[in-house]
Amino acid sequence: MKKMLLMTVGFAALGMAPVVAADLAPRTFTKAPPAAVAIYDWTGFYLGFNAGGALSHDCWDLTSDARQGVFNPPVKEGCHSATGAVAGGQIGYRWQSANWVFGVEAQGDWADLSGSNTSLVLHLANGDQELNTTKIDSIGLFTGQVGYAWNNTLWYLKGGAAVTHAKYNGSVDAFSDHASETRWGGAVGTGFEYGFTPNWSVGIEYDHLFLGTHGNAFNSVVNGTPLVSRTDSIKQDVDMATVRLNYRFGGAPLFGKF
Repeated sequence: MKKMLLMTVGFAALGMAPVVAADLAPRTFTKAPPAAVAIYDWTGFYLGFNAGGALSHDCWDLTSDARQGVFNPPVKEGCHSATGAVAGGQIGYRWQSANWVFGVEAQGDWADLSGSNTSLVLHLANGDQELNTTKIDSIGLFTGQVGYAWNNTLWYLKGGAAVTHAKYNGSVDAFSDHASETRWGGAVGTGFEYGFTPNWSVGIEYDHLFLGTHGNAFNSVVNGTPLVSRTDSIKQDVDMATVRLNYRFGGAPLFGKF
């Protein structure tokens, strides 16, 4: 009798199982959260090195001469290009807002730009003409930047102040005269930079320096006596292209989501 009762209860339980299962809530599946993606952050102080080449275009106009007096208007002596290498460093700070990047930077470069042309005006009685030479030995830039970043790729424009130090020389046979100056002007430029680690980036940059026209007094020594041999009004501008390597302090990627 007991066996019959147990068997009856067992069959009843089996018959109810599908009903109970049907009454259970269906299992829900949740979608995995999106994977986080690193977003490059350009904010921070940086220090770097640069190297490349530059060209300075210089035009000399003679405004006075110790032998012939004042020229009004000035007489054109001709133009030449002073070319060569530049190398130096830069220090700056950038801050990023969404994709926009703003910054300030100071750059200083050693330069070896030299060029010359034969004067169209100055010559000796025997017909030998004076050779005018320009040599720029240093360049500085003090600029602001605004750029747009695509994650770890940055394109920027820059503009501000520029300064050069130049030496000028005139020579013909045994005679020579000299002048030098520190010249201030303006600068504009553009560049691309790529961050290949959270701290290190590499880039290329082009800058044009507007340095205007300045008057320069040339000094020479005649019979042991220094004198001003002539004055020239010299117009100058510089184009330079550099490769840059920067290290940004405290660099770390931000994290966002797809």
